[in-house]
Amino acid sequence: MKKMLVAVAGTCALTGMARAQSNVTLYGLIDAGVNYTTNVQTSKPANGAPVGGSQFAMLDGGLGGISGSRWGLKGTEDLGGGWKALFQLESGMNINNGSLGQGGAMFGRQAFVGLSGSPGTVTFGRQYDSMRDFVQSYAATGQLSGVIGARPDDLDNLADSRRLNNVIKYTSPKFKGFTFGGLYSIGGIAGAPGRNQFWSVGMSYANGPFGFGSAYVNARNPNLSYFGTNPNSSTSPTGNNMGFAGSATAAQYNPVYAGFASAHTMQIFGVATTYGIGNFTLGVNYTNTRFDSLGDTATSGPNPYNYSGSAVFDSPEVNIQYQVSPALRLGAAYNYTHLKRANYANGATYNQYSAGADYALSKRTVVYGIAVFQTASGTDSLNQSAVASIDGLTPSATSRQASFRVGLRHYF
Repeated sequence: MKKMLVAVAGTCALTGMARAQSNVTLYGLIDAGVNYTTNVQTSKPANGAPVGGSQFAMLDGGLGGISGSRWGLKGTEDLGGGWKALFQLESGMNINNGSLGQGGAMFGRQAFVGLSGSPGTVTFGRQYDSMRDFVQSYAATGQLSGVIGARPDDLDNLADSRRLNNVIKYTSPKFKGFTFGGLYSIGGIAGAPGRNQFWSVGMSYANGPFGFGSAYVNARNPNLSYFGTNPNSSTSPTGNNMGFAGSATAAQYNPVYAGFASAHTMQIFGVATTYGIGNFTLGVNYTNTRFDSLGDTATSGPNPYNYSGSAVFDSPEVNIQYQVSPALRLGAAYNYTHLKRANYANGATYNQYSAGADYALSKRTVVYGIAVFQTASGTDSLNQSAVASIDGLTPSATSRQASFRVGLRHYF
């Protein structure tokens, strides 16, 4: 009997120690709302202009609001000596129908494990790229405008619509406001170690009212390595993961860059800064996105328009926020995006204006409103008269599109 009591006491003590040294947290965010959007495309006949009309719809935040709904688990374990193990599993979902996001992946937003200590943090798994880690928070999409305030079709991934699989990531400790990091995604193609590989680096600095971030992304065979990371993605270069040209019964998808799936390499460079003056925060950022060596149909993607050379997008943005009170915040932004194509006279130009407001009902519940207006001109990647394409929404049937949203966000 004494031996049993000693064993039970020892087990309880060990359990208490484990609980003291490790923890697991359940967390999440629900973003629901209603959008009124003009000129929503419904189809694109083969030899005609896109067809569409106005739409009034309930949309999850990831499809027409600030950010996608999700739930997750994260935790750490103290290993001693200043080291700890960590993990995070995060699942995206559509709050309006309960379906999984990210193409049906169970933990499609994030899924990684790693070690952290004084030299920094190393993690392994499905993770974000450096544009999201180091630049997003300084752009309108990372502030009040959200997904629909991102650049057209989230061209530069600042709205984190894309994640990377098979990633090894390093993040430095913060030193006097400065941090840096990088990642490498293994292509995993037998006999072709460089194919489908991805790497990115970035840094940020924050000191008082001043903030700065910069990042670079390099994706080999981006149609597969960058846009083809969800379970429902095509694994063959004959499929187009970057978008869809539309049909007599379906709307187009990502017309801003869908025609560039044959790019052998995609590069993104971004730089951003913000500065606070009293209750105002002013921001400026710029991204450059390149689809290089177009025409790689053997290892990258289809090329129905016989493109060659490079397609380059230049995109500056200015944004402003004003904290009216501890609960009420206002914001606005303007973004200009221009497409230049080597060997082609015509490009495309997109102008986007956004404004929003949010009001905190509590520390965990916020109501908000966003308005976005976008115009397009020139010739887009689908070799058609450019149509407006607000990120997260179905593209416009014309060169203009506006969306107005009222939403509710709750954190847990």
